[in-house]
Amino acid sequence: MHRQKLYAARLFAALLASAALALPVAATAADSEYTPSVGQEGKDVIWVPTPQALVEKMLDMAKLTAKDIHYDLGSGDGRTVIAAAKRGAQAVGVEFNPDMVALSERAAAKEGLSAKAKFINGDIFQTDFSHATVVTLYLLPSLNVKLRPTLLKMKPGTRVVSHAFTMEEWQADQTENVEGRTAYLWIVPAPVEGTWRWSVAGSGQREYELVLRQQFQQVEGLAKLDNGKMGQLRNVKLAGDQLSFSIHEIAGTSGTLRRDYVGRVSGNTLQGVFKLPSNGSEVKWTATRIN
Repeated sequence: MHRQKLYAARLFAALLASAALALPVAATAADSEYTPSVGQEGKDVIWVPTPQALVEKMLDMAKLTAKDIHYDLGSGDGRTVIAAAKRGAQAVGVEFNPDMVALSERAAAKEGLSAKAKFINGDIFQTDFSHATVVTLYLLPSLNVKLRPTLLKMKPGTRVVSHAFTMEEWQADQTENVEGRTAYLWIVPAPVEGTWRWSVAGSGQREYELVLRQQFQQVEGLAKLDNGKMGQLRNVKLAGDQLSFSIHEIAGTSGTLRRDYVGRVSGNTLQGVFKLPSNGSEVKWTATRIN
């Protein structure tokens, strides 16, 4: 009996010692949880967080909704992804630093957003984000330009928002300033360059040929009429896959005839409506790109 008591006493003492040793280890693990520092080196850029007010403005500019798929390229501490997830979007951050990814995942979990906010430990230039409808980034101008061909191949209408830096000659569709910081929005344009041909009714059947030249969302061109004359092409606007323009032609003694067209681009087809100058009624039209 004496031996059993002695064994029990020794076992209890050993358990107390183990517990005492475990306490400082746990405290050390908590104390060493990764904390990023502003200006720390990354793969391509140093880390400087985007102010939360500007994050919200960038998502406002993109008109982000719960129907969107959002990618943040170089997601850092995950704040932009988490803000997008709070708006109901399926949001994904791409970040090269695995410690940042783990930090972001913990932050999303604390907000109860792990199902909506996902993080990829990877290289933005090797990650497929082609299905995104909104892309945000805070990179250097050289990296923006390097990404530009990939962005321009995305689905027309995709919204791209950058903190601080432009896309050089690809002019922004919108610019906003918040607390001394600037954000730029681009809407990926459909490719419309080429020759388009179609016929329209109203005041006799008319044949039209539209020759368009394009630089990003800036479009200009010529309108050829069935009588061999040239019409004036005016007010050309391209926003995503939406193209609108006016054709002005001399109509004898009655002056200038104006037709306003609005259409949607889908590959080599352009479909939409125009208003008859006689009564303002709308007529459907379809153009085909022939080269």
